[in-house]
Amino acid sequence: MSTILEVTGGTALHGTIVPQGAKNEALQVIAATLLTEEPVTIYNIPDIADVNLMIEILHDLGVDIQRHDRHSCTFRARAIDFDYLKTPDFRKKSSRLRGIVLLAGPLLARWGRAIMPSPGGDKIGRRRLDVHLLGLQQLGARFQYEEFYYLLETSGLQGNYVLLDEPSVTGTANLIMAAVCARGHTTLYHAACEPYVQQLCHMLVRMGARISGIGSNLLTIEGVDQLGGCTHHILPDMIEIGSFIGMAAMTRGEIRIQQAGVKHLGQIPQKFRQLGIQVVIEGDDIVVPRQEHYQIQHFLDGSIPTIYDHPWPGFTPDLLSIMLVVATQARGSVLIHQKMFESRLFFVDKLLDMGARIILCDPHRAVVIGLDWEYLLRGITMSSPDIRAGVALLIAALSAEGTSIIQNVEQIDRGYEAIDERLRVLGARIRRIEA
Repeated sequence: MSTILEVTGGTALHGTIVPQGAKNEALQVIAATLLTEEPVTIYNIPDIADVNLMIEILHDLGVDIQRHDRHSCTFRARAIDFDYLKTPDFRKKSSRLRGIVLLAGPLLARWGRAIMPSPGGDKIGRRRLDVHLLGLQQLGARFQYEEFYYLLETSGLQGNYVLLDEPSVTGTANLIMAAVCARGHTTLYHAACEPYVQQLCHMLVRMGARISGIGSNLLTIEGVDQLGGCTHHILPDMIEIGSFIGMAAMTRGEIRIQQAGVKHLGQIPQKFRQLGIQVVIEGDDIVVPRQEHYQIQHFLDGSIPTIYDHPWPGFTPDLLSIMLVVATQARGSVLIHQKMFESRLFFVDKLLDMGARIILCDPHRAVVIGLDWEYLLRGITMSSPDIRAGVALLIAALSAEGTSIIQNVEQIDRGYEAIDERLRVLGARIRRIEA
């Protein structure tokens, strides 16, 4: 049985919404609970498929987990069943979750061995494990490839100078979790510095880790013998916040996003303003007022602007799909340049079928010529290829004339909590149907 979303577009969204906890942060801090035998309580956990799967895998590994409610858990990793890592059940579950690679660092740090399966998750292009494996090797791990997974072992991790080939978020998180219990001094240079990585570092410091340079791309870590328990509160999900901004603009509605963690959003408000969308900051809330039109802002020399992804504090690649869709009804033109993943623009054909004016230049670049509501997109039947493209197509469907059917909704559910229920509260005409 499969699930579809039936979306009847053309209704302006109005109301107030609170964003879920950040998916990417949740996967990292849940993995970090393996570093101590003491209890770690985490709040604001998003109730989404990927995070729930990570929690389920930790439970299968032998971690004691107490759920307080849908959004908070206490984890206690007193012992681990390593035999489970070689079972068909683990192989099946891990194949659905890119974040499973985050278990390698803490397992190596505390138990001296780990398994890193071939990565699952979105099919958005190559997502190499080199940063993880080569970095862990520099810290004293040995690895060999066996069928379906890498086997990692160490007789004791040792601090080292590690220059990352690229500022991978999960790679940086893995190396941080390995280094906090390694002997001696570790320097991570060209490290990712996203708010989620900063949150992981702050949590580890509360557990007793010694980390300096948090928020920069140069981290220094002094290894400690053991870590203790702590409590941790996950940030609001910046990608969901950007999605709601896009929904407000594309439906010509008005939305207040409460408790948005504004100081952690980086360039997100600025980039939506570059598309001509009003983004009003009121305390820790974001208000997107109703606009009949939004004008893409040219560069100062009058040339067509480019919006592209870049490692933090640059613009996050997870929102480029949403920016592309929102630009379809703007006044003006913009070049969307997806540098980091070569398959993330492969949903553009669905938008063309809906009537958007887009020139797909190559796998990384698309020129969007805004319709400025000259006519509406039209509803079609389409499939969600990955989490972010799925929500981009949902935004298009909410603004379209007629009814759209979105298949493969499981992709959207991996990253967005009860999205149909929450959008109905804002006035969306959306139904979840078991087909």
